[in-house]
Amino acid sequence: MTGSIKASPFHRRDHSLAGFVLSGRWPESTKEWAQFLAVAVRLTALPGMVQTTAIFRAIEDVPEDPQPDTVGIVTDEGPVLADTGPKPGQFVHPQPPALFVLHPPTENLSASADGNPAASGCVLLPGIPHLGLEHRAAWVEAESDGTITRLVSASGVNPMSDPDLAVLATLCAA
Repeated sequence: MTGSIKASPFHRRDHSLAGFVLSGRWPESTKEWAQFLAVAVRLTALPGMVQTTAIFRAIEDVPEDPQPDTVGIVTDEGPVLADTGPKPGQFVHPQPPALFVLHPPTENLSASADGNPAASGCVLLPGIPHLGLEHRAAWVEAESDGTITRLVSASGVNPMSDPDLAVLATLCAA
């Protein structure tokens, strides 16, 4: 792996998170995607950045008039529970390299003993199991001050073993 990965958030007019511009290079491993997820969850922990649980998709395309070294974007695809949100199978063609769910603190309780509100997120790196390419995933949780309280990554995950993974897999399934 050569060169660094840079993630620059971009916002809507109301200052809520609309996505990220990635430059340098794409994350190449579950670990690198988990590190990117940690950045996204830390931003989600800030009040008003993510209004409700939302789906974000990595797109191997660049925005109009990109900066040098731009490799793609991660964009908000909408809330999980809304008529305007993504539908099952929406991300079959083309399948994204990564699909995320981000939970703001207002919709999530920490798994820690104190049970304080915390932001969390999950990334699914879709595989092609029948060709021997396993699904990979990572989970991150952060307190409102941005402190990471949980970071887990795994290979060979069963999408039905976790509610967030099940939602993400349903969006990628035909």
